[in-house]
Amino acid sequence: MDIRNPIRAALCAALLIAPFAAAQAGEADIVLKDGSGKDRVQVHCMVCHSTDYIVMNSPFLDRKGWEATVAKMIKVMGAPIPDEDARLIVDYLVASYGKAP
Repeated sequence: MDIRNPIRAALCAALLIAPFAAAQAGEADIVLKDGSGKDRVQVHCMVCHSTDYIVMNSPFLDRKGWEATVAKMIKVMGAPIPDEDARLIVDYLVASYGKAP
């Protein structure tokens, strides 16, 4: 492939950028519900992933599931979340996105 050809170079650049642009599409549309602990989610959770992760998992997770998810983020993924903030995050996720027991 000759990238000196400007049309071909532009096409290659577009093909390289398109997947990343598509991955970002729609994320701005997802706004977390208001509630106590929302600020802790924004500070700690959204550093590594977007809000769609929370909304996508909400139909499946009750308190026990959200506790396990937050614990996994801390213990396995290495998220530096203090214990008190982890409790606030779980409480927020259960109240705002928890599956009924």
